[in-house]
Amino acid sequence: MKGKIKSNTSCVRFFTLMIALTLSNAPTLIEAKLADRGRIVKARKDRSKASLLMNSRVYNTNTIPSRQIDDNPIEGPKYRGQQRWNAEESNQLRDENESTGNQFTDMPLGEFERELSSQLTGCCYNWQSYSADSLCYKYGQNCATGAEPSNDSSDSDCGMEGLSFIGISFSVNTASGNPYSYQLCDQFPMENIIDRTYDYAMSLDEDGWLVGGGYKSFDYSGKMPYIDSSHTELIRIGALDADYGGTTIDQVYSAMSSISFAPLGVFPEYVKGGGNGGSGDDDSEVPSGDVTLVVSVVEEFEDNDNYSLYEQFLDNIFNAMDAVNGGPCMDDHDTDPHVSMSRGLKFKSSYHEEQYFYSANLEVAVWQSMYPNGVVIGSSGKANFPPENASKNRKYVGYGNLYFFFDRANITKAFPANRDLYSSESYYSTLTQSDVSAYYSKTTSISFDYSSGSGDSSYYEHNPYAWNAGMAMHDMTDGWDLPPNCDQEGETFLGIPLSRKSGSKLQTTSTFQNQFDFDSLVDRNFTYMKSFGTNHGWLVGEELNNGPGSIVDKDTAHIPVFYTGTTNPNMGGMALSSIIKVLKNLNFGTLYIKPAFLFQDEDGAVKLQFEADANSALGYLYDNLCKMLGLSWNYNTPSNKADLYTNCAMHASGDRASYGCGPDNTNSGGFCPQMTIAYAVAFQSEDHAAAFFSKGNDYVDYWRSLYPSGVAVGTNNFCKNGGCLGLFLNRYDLYQVFKPDLGGSWVEYNGATLAPTISPAPTYTNGCKDSRNSHLDKCFMRSHPRNASAVAWNSLGPVGQVSVYLLSFMAVTLSLSIFLARARKKRRRGESYVSFLVRDIRNGNRGGGGGKKKKSKKKKRRTKNRDLEEDMLGGGRPPKPHSSRSQSKSRSKSRSRRPGESSSSKHRSSSKVREGRSSSKSRDGRSHSKGREESSSSKGQESRSSSKVREGRSSSKAREGRSSSKAREVGSSSKRHEEQSSSKRHEERSSSKRREEGSSGKSSSKHRSSSKRRSKEGEHRSRSSSRRKSSTSGEERSSSSKSGRSRSRSRSRSRREGASRVAKPDEDTMAKRQLV
Repeated sequence: MKGKIKSNTSCVRFFTLMIALTLSNAPTLIEAKLADRGRIVKARKDRSKASLLMNSRVYNTNTIPSRQIDDNPIEGPKYRGQQRWNAEESNQLRDENESTGNQFTDMPLGEFERELSSQLTGCCYNWQSYSADSLCYKYGQNCATGAEPSNDSSDSDCGMEGLSFIGISFSVNTASGNPYSYQLCDQFPMENIIDRTYDYAMSLDEDGWLVGGGYKSFDYSGKMPYIDSSHTELIRIGALDADYGGTTIDQVYSAMSSISFAPLGVFPEYVKGGGNGGSGDDDSEVPSGDVTLVVSVVEEFEDNDNYSLYEQFLDNIFNAMDAVNGGPCMDDHDTDPHVSMSRGLKFKSSYHEEQYFYSANLEVAVWQSMYPNGVVIGSSGKANFPPENASKNRKYVGYGNLYFFFDRANITKAFPANRDLYSSESYYSTLTQSDVSAYYSKTTSISFDYSSGSGDSSYYEHNPYAWNAGMAMHDMTDGWDLPPNCDQEGETFLGIPLSRKSGSKLQTTSTFQNQFDFDSLVDRNFTYMKSFGTNHGWLVGEELNNGPGSIVDKDTAHIPVFYTGTTNPNMGGMALSSIIKVLKNLNFGTLYIKPAFLFQDEDGAVKLQFEADANSALGYLYDNLCKMLGLSWNYNTPSNKADLYTNCAMHASGDRASYGCGPDNTNSGGFCPQMTIAYAVAFQSEDHAAAFFSKGNDYVDYWRSLYPSGVAVGTNNFCKNGGCLGLFLNRYDLYQVFKPDLGGSWVEYNGATLAPTISPAPTYTNGCKDSRNSHLDKCFMRSHPRNASAVAWNSLGPVGQVSVYLLSFMAVTLSLSIFLARARKKRRRGESYVSFLVRDIRNGNRGGGGGKKKKSKKKKRRTKNRDLEEDMLGGGRPPKPHSSRSQSKSRSKSRSRRPGESSSSKHRSSSKVREGRSSSKSRDGRSHSKGREESSSSKGQESRSSSKVREGRSSSKAREGRSSSKAREVGSSSKRHEEQSSSKRHEERSSSKRREEGSSGKSSSKHRSSSKRRSKEGEHRSRSSSRRKSSTSGEERSSSSKSGRSRSRSRSRSRREGASRVAKPDEDTMAKRQLV
């Protein structure tokens, strides 16, 4: 029975599925209809719970009371936001499923395991099919409406509101402020009326104090490093774009140059508070407001004038502006003179507020006692404008100048007064150059009323324990609510840098990514927007000479991830070096981001939301930052290896990415990746705002299709592989960059760089053994180990790798040099280098096999008889075809000189010696000179016998002195003939030498008659030479010399007898011998 029911149920399901598929594939008929009232009736009958949550900015909070259910919107922005109702319904359904606990029971476990690409190669898979507009409502935002200006200009011809003006500067340069601030006011020490040490103030907006010298780049508070911008406006010029009703800079310069004005005096009135701060807080928070120094322009009258000098100046400047065709955006009246000191200031309590205003106004009371009738503002220093030329061509500032402010922080031109100061005016203007301590000692009370407008009169006190993790979603135009044990705010944070350089931005902008061009999301031509609520314009880079006169900032685009707070350890913060130390040990994966939608938040800021994927590497990074640097909160405490912590972070240690914003998260934490594009933007109308966001989200949809799995941003010169984390001193200054997977870090501040982390993500038990943890960084790296050679190569770093390349190059070039040198020496004639290389390799292989016996280099026998090594003849003779393996020591000594040898024998012997000398390369110059000396002395038989010995040695290069003594004694007939012919050929060459030797050379008989005398001298010389240079003992040398002389005599006789018996060879034989 159960089987039949189950089969019937399966059939029903099958047919239902087939019908649904058929209907889905059916053609859709599109037809046009006239507008009817059906949607109005439907909207009035709507009683769903989701309709009560329409456009709610607080999750699960009704915006329509029950008594107004029948008044549901039927048109306008709230009606256009009806797509959000479905999103609210889906969120409620998800909450109900989670509460029942049955959401995952019928689904396999693999459905909920994170995809590997979500951690290592991407993110944001759950909402890939959603458009930017649909995803906007999923996140609880409204992308169809925008804020409108609260006080619109009455002149409809002005299409752009601007902030340029003409006024008086109160800028000072102080030791604690920005070193590039101008010193234009010697009269009022403005640093005495601000609370730089946070004795009374708890926090301010990101600009901090606007007076008193500005801020340094490494200030503990992390405020924007602007120069002192204190001033008072006299005339608001407004926009500078003539196409939108503005007045150009050239027109302003021309008008100011055409008028004349006297030095204007200024009188300080009092310091007051008031206003709603940056965004206007409700009663549940500490109130925030602005602080202002009220001043007045001294009204001076000349004789018989009904209008003061100041009123005359106003009339003249307005007339001059009309004369140059100034635009309608310029104010037609003067402003109330005041000096804006700060915005979004929050005091610690109402008591601290009272104390601050009393202290500041007491300083103003001293100024009033010093300048009872006001004072002309100026300085005795030097300066030049605009700020980028401040250090060039500096000129004397003087007193009574008016300045044109392109924006609050940029003075572009100074206009001097038409006369010098009177003596009375000069006295007060230069009073601070002398000792003024007497004025401070005698002023102990405040004689004027400053209570009007000086902040909130009701009692309040900051409760640090009311802090919550959601406060990390902060409006930067307002002050922070600090957590417990934190005495100073700070703007330092960790985030992803997204700025880039383009033609419309300042040249100081650095390029940190090439994936997104955020210029597509801004309205520089004011087509849709009307004005900015602050002095800041587009934060993704403002143009030089922009129309509204916004502060010309470089591109500061970024995604803040984790606010670390102040870097002052004495105020509860964490030193910059400590933050870097902790982050260098932080293991995180490559950070992927994906744009979601463009919208305007409740504070009026235009932002680009990125998908808040809690399971991405960015979500894991946030979790670990909270664990390591978050606040001790709700029984959760941070922990890190460096044991360094802060009390001023704006995130709790127990906070997690899953508590952040987005449809997948609980919307109660501080994880919400957003990029602020502009503060407090006011659009021309609601329709203009809807059109702006519609066009902007079209670009976002393009990026979503381009990067469906997100993208790790970077460039070829910055974070080449993408996904880096940056440490920002403030929105303006990126200081340190950390690469993922513990890839190192480097300094990026001001373009300077130094040499260059894999996250312990949330895991199941049993570590990497659990298959559900296999997608995590740590487990993935264990299962996919990196190549050891790649790790070793990367560990060398750029310097080591270059060194290896250099050594390899040097080794190759050295090998080539050695080969070329060897080839030039040993290659055959006409043989190429390649052929020589092949032959050389073959010979080397054959020799290495052992088949060919390696030649041993023969050492030259050392002899002490240098006479026997002389090369007597230069002609030389060819070596013998065979070599004698033995060489007797006594061979040369056995050849004795026999007196009475014939002259022809001597000549033959002498010529042979010279031939042997020319053919031998092992004879040195010493033997040659010695041979000449012996030849010239004509020592008879001994000389001939010695030359005969040297002839035998020089007959072959490789056979020094190895000829057989027997061969020399016997001699062949052909050899004697050859010697005779050689002697005749050489006779002419040696005739001159023989004449110098005293020999007549005319007849052989004379040689024979003197042979006995030379023989005796030769015997004596031979004996002395034998004693000096023989390597044997003295006795052997003596006996050898005697036997040698006897053998020499007999050999000479046999030669003479043989010469007479042998017939003269024919001419052919002689020619062959000469050739050989």
